[in-house]
Amino acid sequence: MIEVFKLDVVYALPDSATVIAVEAQEGDTIEQLVERSGIVQRHPEIDPKQNKVGIFSRQVKWDYQIQKGDRIEIYRPLIADPKEVRKRRAEQAKDKRS
Repeated sequence: MIEVFKLDVVYALPDSATVIAVEAQEGDTIEQLVERSGIVQRHPEIDPKQNKVGIFSRQVKWDYQIQKGDRIEIYRPLIADPKEVRKRRAEQAKDKRS
């Protein structure tokens, strides 16, 4: 017998988050559950070719087979390169000291 369970599909924006509970079973992929959740209709900017996904902050591929207890997170593209931001901050701190 195949066990059916619920898990959340989450898409966070800067000022809010959409969380949708979906029924799943082991062997379902993230791609299948994102489609089943209908979250792309609410947020058409989600694109499997561009957005990365993860399980509890650990990045995985769209074809990852979920397990009971997982939470699917859809990540937005980065606006700025974190390395560049740190570099700029370090340069500003250096200028202030001079």
